[in-house]
Amino acid sequence: MFQDMSSYKPRLISLTKRPGHTFGFYLRMEQGEDGHLIRCLDMGGPAELAGMKDGDRLLRVNGKFVDGLCHSEVVDLVRNSGVTVAFHILDEASYKQAKTEGVNLSNPQSPSLANGVAKHAPKPKLCYLIKSKSGYGFSLRSVKDEPGFFMTDVLPGNVAHMAGVKVNDRLLEINGENVEDALHDQVVEKIKSSGDRLMILLADEETHEYYKNKLMKIGSWLATIKYLPHKPRSINMTKASDGYGFLLREDPKQSGKIRHFMKNIDKGSPADRGGMKEADRLLAVDGKDVEKCSHEQVVDMIGQSGNKCNLLVIDKETDQMFKLGKVSPVVFYEDKKTSNLPPSYSEALNLPSPSNSSVRPQVTKEELQPKLCTLEKTSAGYGFHLNGIQGVCGQYIHEVVKGGAADKAGLEDEDILVEVNGVNVEKSTHEEVVEMIKRSDSRLEMLVASRSVYDQLTTKGVTVTRLLLGNTSYAQVHHEDSPGSSSKAKHEDNARAASDNEAVRERKSSSSSEDSVDVRL
Repeated sequence: MFQDMSSYKPRLISLTKRPGHTFGFYLRMEQGEDGHLIRCLDMGGPAELAGMKDGDRLLRVNGKFVDGLCHSEVVDLVRNSGVTVAFHILDEASYKQAKTEGVNLSNPQSPSLANGVAKHAPKPKLCYLIKSKSGYGFSLRSVKDEPGFFMTDVLPGNVAHMAGVKVNDRLLEINGENVEDALHDQVVEKIKSSGDRLMILLADEETHEYYKNKLMKIGSWLATIKYLPHKPRSINMTKASDGYGFLLREDPKQSGKIRHFMKNIDKGSPADRGGMKEADRLLAVDGKDVEKCSHEQVVDMIGQSGNKCNLLVIDKETDQMFKLGKVSPVVFYEDKKTSNLPPSYSEALNLPSPSNSSVRPQVTKEELQPKLCTLEKTSAGYGFHLNGIQGVCGQYIHEVVKGGAADKAGLEDEDILVEVNGVNVEKSTHEEVVEMIKRSDSRLEMLVASRSVYDQLTTKGVTVTRLLLGNTSYAQVHHEDSPGSSSKAKHEDNARAASDNEAVRERKSSSSSEDSVDVRL
């Protein structure tokens, strides 16, 4: 009789390597020892920097349980997973104790640790793709005698990659229609007939197994919308002496729903300062869905809010995106509730590795300021990725390398990019911004704002410019030989500021032992 894993907490470690390099450890099977062992960690290598320890046991690779697989199968699984892999690790003492107690290590009930924090239920994800000249940037594969379709050929920088698609993600829905039981030709035809825009629901293996074990169907109502380029807007207003400063218009019923739109917004009014736009559609009042409410009921709800009111609104472009996926935009509220929870496997792929460096100063609520960061390219590039959707405006910073030029200059994951070398890029496409960064030679100046600061300023109707800068917002230039710079290697793709052919430093480990089964990874 197996015991469950409720008292054991595996660690979730995501590693990224440069093609042609390794993750900086050996995977071994040794005589007299159970499991797949982590050995011979490179000092300063990706694995060591991420917190792997000698003797750790590998339990899962990208969510797939591997403890019972033969060594060669596990090695092939890691090698075929690309440049970024999520490893589910259990320390040596806990692993041996679990084996002694007969614990079922494949039991998904145990909460994994991502960066030392227990994670919650994983979520499928909604991804919105706009076709480029070269297509959507992915292929579909299926496994013989197994149901389902999986994403493959997702290359860094292409449409699918920038929309949040990962290799081996399971395809569940296309434009709101479930395709799990469809034929391959039917799925391809649905994609072709969608035109130049596509909304898909995806789940990684961990997410699929989680809901399968709970006998729950996966649908868009469970999804995170964090990867979508457009989202509903939350507007907070405090009533003035003459009201909120807008009119509410009701549209005729469509499919049993009543649509309410904003019009005649007074300039400088609470609605205007809150970020309300002409023809915005009202979704909710103080968290309550209004799509089945009459005009009079909505007016009463706003009136009963007192002097302060929160409205959830959506513009036409965002509304059309959600309609394409047959998703209610009100899912925004559910997603927001869990936005600060620890990540699942797929989310943890983008977590930075732990570092002993000092914590960067954070922008406090009182400091509603952007940051002006100046970077000088090192041999490892600028040390960040630029995320966005090809053909869509709006870019943000992603995968900041610990100890790299971007990290030292104060850039953080999810920072919104406002200016590049003094030029505003809020309305520029991803391709245009990447080209501007490439033209900057070896020195780059970026005006950015954290997502929370950016949202607060834009909601208040404040334009984010250098005029908002205080003396503390200027960051120092960091050179390649700056003390404490990291030796961690990271792949640079075409969405990243640095070019692919630049040298990246990585320390080599000692040669392998010949008296055990081991493979360098």
